[in-house]
Amino acid sequence: MANESAKAELASMLDEFQQQMRVLGDMQQKRAQLMATGYALQRRVAVVVNADGTVIETRLDPDLEDLPLLELAKAITEAAQAAATELARKSSELLSPIQERRGRMPKMSDLIEGMSDLTERIPEPIPASTAPPNSPDRHLNEPAMTFTDVEELDDITPGRIRADDW
Repeated sequence: MANESAKAELASMLDEFQQQMRVLGDMQQKRAQLMATGYALQRRVAVVVNADGTVIETRLDPDLEDLPLLELAKAITEAAQAAATELARKSSELLSPIQERRGRMPKMSDLIEGMSDLTERIPEPIPASTAPPNSPDRHLNEPAMTFTDVEELDDITPGRIRADDW
């Protein structure tokens, strides 16, 4: 009897997996069509990105011809970042049904007695910095290097190293 129950549960899981793969294929088709637009300077600068976050179009209002290049570059960057944020929102919205389905499926720890839940070990993604490449803000979130297997040395005055110190 327990064997029949296990077979039925496995068949149910396989059916759910196949359904999820169909839904995933549909979601991938829809995701490939995603685009997002970000704006800056009161919508006079627009940047459009595709589903992969690649810039596919940049539109500038002709009235911006006298704008200093530095300000224009900053506006284009701002619009591109806004487009990326919008794309992330759309992607999350599109994939939410898959996440909900996944949440309803049993975990390996539910199926195999004594097995730990491996999903707890998945690290949280670290948000990427939007600071410019050489900005001091870019280095604030980097963890400091820590050395644990070090040997403590006595204070050695420079220029007074003896051969037997080596």
